Amino acid sequence: MRLIETGIAGLHLLEPKVFRDERGFFLESYSAAAFEAIGVRTRFVQDNHAYSAGAGVLRGLHFQLPPFDQAKLVWVTRGRVLDVVVDLRRGSPTYARHFAVELSGENMLRLFVPRGFAHGYLTLSPEVEFLYKVDAAYAPQADSGIIWNDPDLAVAWPVAAPVLSAKDRALPAFKAFTSPFVFDPAAPEGSPRG
Repeated sequence: MRLIETGIAGLHLLEPKVFRDERGFFLESYSAAAFEAIGVRTRFVQDNHAYSAGAGVLRGLHFQLPPFDQAKLVWVTRGRVLDVVVDLRRGSPTYARHFAVELSGENMLRLFVPRGFAHGYLTLSPEVEFLYKVDAAYAPQADSGIIWNDPDLAVAWPVAAPVLSAKDRALPAFKAFTSPFVFDPAAPEGSPRG
């Protein structure tokens, strides 16, 4: 697995080794040993699978508040998305900065998103299958987010009127958000709680 730098501490873009032949391909979609090798000690507890029908579907920007915050490993098995994360860790040199990358069934890239980030994606193809692993279960009482088109975050989404859920249309502005996440440069990203 090849690590591609993102410029944001703890946020890792990973390119798996893909073995292709006339039958198709094989790859390790996740390897605990590969994560250990890059210093990420996350114990995933749940896998999620989302399907979106139609280009222009936007999901996000979502996160869970502590103590239910989640680290995620995300990738696409069919179609293409613009995946966006925003650093919400107070004290981080990249606080409020976002990172965007295209994830697709073709490029097979994975994005490791540590706790303390908002996450969202926009579908760029008619059908998308989006998978992700999380290190904490969904906690409805901790569910939160920031509106997708917040001017202070200035994400360059390539769509003016995405397809949104009622919940995502009602998310608050970044200015209304007081971050409970704290950046600790000494802590290994994604390390287990406790």
